[in-house]
Amino acid sequence: MTNHSETTGPFENGDISGREPCTDLSAHDTQVTLRTPAELADALPYLLGYRPEDSMVLVALHDREGQGRFGGRARLGIPANEEDWEAAARQLAQGLVTGSERRGARPEQMVAYVCREPAPGESGRDVKRRLERLAHLLRTQCGNLDVPVIEALCISDGRFWSYCCPLQGCCPDDGTPMGLPGTSVLAAAATYAGIQVRGTLRELRTRLQPWETTAALEQEIALDAAGMTLVPRILDEGSRAEVAEETLGLAEQLIHRFAAAAPVSGTHPADLRDDGLLTHDEAATLILGLQDRTTRDRAAVWMEDDEAAPALRLWRALARRCVGPYGEHAAAPLTLAGWVAWSMGDELEAREALAMALGADPDYLFARLLHQACNDGIDPEAIRRCLRAGRARADRTAQPHPEARAARAALPATESGTPGAGAGADGEGPDEARGTGTRRRRRVRSAEGSDAPRAARSTGGRRRPAGSRPGSSAAVSARPGGRGQGGTRARAAEPGTTTTSAAPSVSERGKPEEEG
Repeated sequence: MTNHSETTGPFENGDISGREPCTDLSAHDTQVTLRTPAELADALPYLLGYRPEDSMVLVALHDREGQGRFGGRARLGIPANEEDWEAAARQLAQGLVTGSERRGARPEQMVAYVCREPAPGESGRDVKRRLERLAHLLRTQCGNLDVPVIEALCISDGRFWSYCCPLQGCCPDDGTPMGLPGTSVLAAAATYAGIQVRGTLRELRTRLQPWETTAALEQEIALDAAGMTLVPRILDEGSRAEVAEETLGLAEQLIHRFAAAAPVSGTHPADLRDDGLLTHDEAATLILGLQDRTTRDRAAVWMEDDEAAPALRLWRALARRCVGPYGEHAAAPLTLAGWVAWSMGDELEAREALAMALGADPDYLFARLLHQACNDGIDPEAIRRCLRAGRARADRTAQPHPEARAARAALPATESGTPGAGAGADGEGPDEARGTGTRRRRRVRSAEGSDAPRAARSTGGRRRPAGSRPGSSAAVSARPGGRGQGGTRARAAEPGTTTTSAAPSVSERGKPEEEG
């Protein structure tokens, strides 16, 4: 909007998810009209499903009967180097317009946001001035695509500023205070519709990032010890299948253990509870066992019904245990966490987990395929059908692992299942999940295509003494190199309405990302 008294038109709750706009609305559809920059600023967390930090965001508007309606949205982390701002603004604008065109709804207008909290000694007003060039670049790049930006807002330190207000002295220099969270009409409508704002992406990523506590050293030592035992067995064709069954049996046992745990309120207390349910040795065994991609695919069957929630908690807990040089190993549990979250309908966590998996290992094909499918709005039911079919085949041909049978006996009221054949996401299974790609050289591929950790070099069979600090010893050379993790698109679901898919954006690490 170029005048602060103009309206953006009706905003239906279903548009918060960013899917195709409704073309046949009933009289009972809830509509919220946003008329001011304050209402636009308040709407941003509900448009994305979380509160963006250090981000630039574009939201598409589609004209319908002379009134604007929100469509796709895209977010990109603000580059630290200002020289990269123009390229980032161009990528964001082109991604949203191209994605909208691919879905048959080219935007007529845009709303732009730049969001950043003040640095120490800085005010929100300073942030507004510093990001003014970035807002101008967003407007210019959208204009180059014949999509005008009708409002550009800066949000910082609980206040907002408009870069588009044409009236001298209309907006205070110190910005306009944001309303209290949850008090606007839009917040009430979103709550009524069951739409949840998830906090920030940083808070979500914290649940999936490796430990940085004193317990991390103990976990690293357990991973070293397990690697000395498991890696040779995984690389040996005669024992690889046995390791797979042991891994899946232990995973099923732990899923039952997690399901039986008493619930607690709050994400942080819940994660602490889950960490306490998992020993260092159990975590190390599972992390290394899941490096075999066939085993990992079979573990993906715990994706629905009563198994899904405890499985997701287990994969999160394992990702947090991929400490120190084992960061690359997190690609497997992060991918499983992303898959289960997507299968459960939580696309925000799914995209974050899958993007972090690609940050841990950019060549991890299973994560890349799932991330692309999630971004493209594909129904995960097609993948679930493949996994169910594989599980049914395994149930007919295989006996449960002894540990799984023991878990069933201990928890008869908990639904359980025997892991089945996997989705073959790395080219080993059903066509729906098949793809191409090269594996990281640091991993050793066995004759049948197992992506096992790198084989231990000559170590003389020695293990690190308990309590010693990892160093350049022979035992350390046995473990694969590790890397950090990165981070992706957000869409909230709204029952009863048809909505518009978001266009691709890019995360802080440069990974493709769609918001909505």
